[in-house]
Amino acid sequence: MKSLFLSSSFAQVADEFARFVGDDCAGKRVTFIATASVVESVNFYVEQGRQALQRLGLEVDALDISTATREQTRRTLQDNDYIYVSGGNTFYLLQELRRTGADQALVRQVESGTPYLGESAGAMVIAPHIEYARFMDDPAAAPDLDALSGLGLIDFFPVPHYGNAPFAAAAEQIMATYGATLALRPLSNTQAVIVDGERVAVVGA
Repeated sequence: MKSLFLSSSFAQVADEFARFVGDDCAGKRVTFIATASVVESVNFYVEQGRQALQRLGLEVDALDISTATREQTRRTLQDNDYIYVSGGNTFYLLQELRRTGADQALVRQVESGTPYLGESAGAMVIAPHIEYARFMDDPAAAPDLDALSGLGLIDFFPVPHYGNAPFAAAAEQIMATYGATLALRPLSNTQAVIVDGERVAVVGA
């Protein structure tokens, strides 16, 4: 059964995640994938996310899928209790997931029940496709990405940072452009979407 926690800014909704998993995080290990931030000049949210996980009692096991071997990626995802994918450039993240085969390993783990925490780009990349992310992220960061199909773990499209600077205008542009054709789910920085099997709900304020 799939268990997903999708946010714009994990540090601002970490308490909601603790409630979602029953406050049972202490001593568990989370695979921490910050690959999406590698091509970004602003990446303070990576450390904020790491610290928020540690405050919950989780042991953070960093994994850069762009440099790890396939076996390292497979083993790390398999051995840890949670998977966390941070924000950054959604196109670069998808490129590296596809290039390294980490996409298949990640999907297998999530479909087998490993809880997935996706922040911003980490939430968008598991949608059916990521074309709509072009208003927030620069596709030029992923010159080798030849298809925009996402990981397909959800049938809707998270729109992170809705109403929040500096992405408020970009989020509104996504809503205006794709609102009539895609199942968009706008999320402010203080909200998250939880997927618990067949149940989908928005938490936070």
